[in-house]
Amino acid sequence: MPDAPSRRVAAKICGLTRPDDARAAVRLGASYLGVIFAGGPRQVDPARARAIMEAAGQVPVIGVFGSQGEGEILQVCRAAGLAGAQLHGDHSPVLIERLAAAGLLVLPVVRLGGPDDLVRLDHLPGPVLVEPKVEGRLGGTGVPLALDLARAARQRLGGRPLWLAGGLTPETVREAIRVVAPDVVDVSSGVEQIPGVKDPERMARFLEVVR
Repeated sequence: MPDAPSRRVAAKICGLTRPDDARAAVRLGASYLGVIFAGGPRQVDPARARAIMEAAGQVPVIGVFGSQGEGEILQVCRAAGLAGAQLHGDHSPVLIERLAAAGLLVLPVVRLGGPDDLVRLDHLPGPVLVEPKVEGRLGGTGVPLALDLARAARQRLGGRPLWLAGGLTPETVREAIRVVAPDVVDVSSGVEQIPGVKDPERMARFLEVVR
C-alpha cells in the first residue's frame, strides 16, 4: 500500500444530525463539520443545526444548500451560527461573491461526470468542492468520483483549494489523497451506521488515515 503523503489534508464530517456525533467528530480531529438543508434523510432545521454548531465548539460548521436563494441561505446561516455555505445546483459567481462578502466560507460544488465538465471549474472563485455527477441527485449519493477525473480537477484549479467528496470511506481515502492531493476530504455515508447517525469507530479510522 502506498505511503500517505506528508502534506496536511483536512477532513469534513458532513450530514450530521446529532450534537453527540458532532462532539465525537471534533474530539477525533475533524477540521470541519457539515449540516444539510438540501433535502434527504440527513436534513436538519436551523434549531438542530445550532445545537450541532454549539457542540462543535471552535470547529466550523458548514450548511449544505440546494435551490435556496441568497436571502434564505443568509437567514439560515445566521439563525444556526454557521461558518459557511456549500452550494449544490447552479449558483452564479455573483451569489458566491455576495455570500463571501457576508463573511461566509463559500463552497460551490461542481459535479463531474466526464472531462467536459472540468470547464465549469474555470468560472468559480475561491475553493471548489468536486463530487460525482449522478443524474437526478444533487449530492450525497455515496458514489465515488473517478480518481483520474478528480486529479484532472486538481490540476485545473492550480493553487485554488480543492475539496473532494463522493463515496469516500476509511478504506478508500488514503488512495484518494495519494492520487488527487486534495486540500480537504469530505465524508458522510462512509462513516455512518444509518443515514444521519455516525459510527464513532469508522469516524476514528477515517480521521486517523487522513492524519
